[in-house]
Amino acid sequence: MAQTKLILADGKSFAGVEASKIKKGRPGEVVFNTGMTGYVESLTDPSYAGQILVFTYPLIGNYGAQSQKNWESQKIHVTGVVVSELSPDWSHADSQQSLISWLNEQNVPIISGVDTRALTKHLRTRGVMNGVIGGKLNDLRGYFYRTPKVLPTEPKIYNPKQKKTVVLVDCGAKENILRSLVNLGLTVKRVPSGYDFTNEDYDGVVISNGPGDPTDYPEAINIIKKLLKQSKPVFGICLGIQLMSLAVGAKTYKLKFGHRGHNQPVKNFDTDKCYITSQNHGYAVDAKSLPAGWRVTYKNLNDDSVEGIVHKFKPFFAVQFHPEATPGPTDSAWLFNKFRELL
Repeated sequence: MAQTKLILADGKSFAGVEASKIKKGRPGEVVFNTGMTGYVESLTDPSYAGQILVFTYPLIGNYGAQSQKNWESQKIHVTGVVVSELSPDWSHADSQQSLISWLNEQNVPIISGVDTRALTKHLRTRGVMNGVIGGKLNDLRGYFYRTPKVLPTEPKIYNPKQKKTVVLVDCGAKENILRSLVNLGLTVKRVPSGYDFTNEDYDGVVISNGPGDPTDYPEAINIIKKLLKQSKPVFGICLGIQLMSLAVGAKTYKLKFGHRGHNQPVKNFDTDKCYITSQNHGYAVDAKSLPAGWRVTYKNLNDDSVEGIVHKFKPFFAVQFHPEATPGPTDSAWLFNKFRELL
């Protein structure tokens, strides 16, 4: 395998070897994930669209690539992959192919043999930044990471004719959010984030995760403003908490290097319990900007950032982490039951 490099926008480069047939990648925002497992779910998570994903766990690919039933969307969304060691062999009862052959099929470059510890320390110190695999620094001149659009094109009904119907506002939803709602015996109407459903018949709303800057979703924010004038239960997840906060006049800000992995500790201030959570986001809610009627329910124990909010009087709540997991712990899956009870 030929030598190549990951080039960062600040001029720093990290050497490695070409591990796929794609010798040069597209520019993307370089971010890191601290999870030990779950690379199939992470690669198909739409929230990673347009990003080059660095896996901090040293060995990746050892269990191959599972069938589409384990995917969190219909394709790989990352722009590129960076690993320390790529396993040439794989073994798993549900896998059909190696990680490298799957990435080749989807035209996603991967660079291995990289000192991912040094790279992660650099990103933690300098902050996430744009980069390119197998290219040159000039490839990043004038490149700006913009929020990709990974939305469905039209509404779709799942599990019809149930007693309760919920709207899933899809900004780039992971499939396990949908599975979790269907498993609760709910009819789910999945709609694009810019689709105005507020005059339709429904019992509750879930606002999903998605990629990029929450301020890049003005249509969704305006629809949520209308939604929150009603009193039907609303549950926001990841990007959903940010969009709900912007809709009520609060502010969001970009984290230096985000939270990506499934070992993030959060504390519930109502119960004094802590949970280990799955997370994937680069922005957070400014707690001081929340208006009257709202309060913080969870905070991240690593950096004190907001991880959950609730309305004091109406059935509105949201979390920054992923209760649907995939990958990661299911400690907070009970939040879907909480939402079901509010309907």
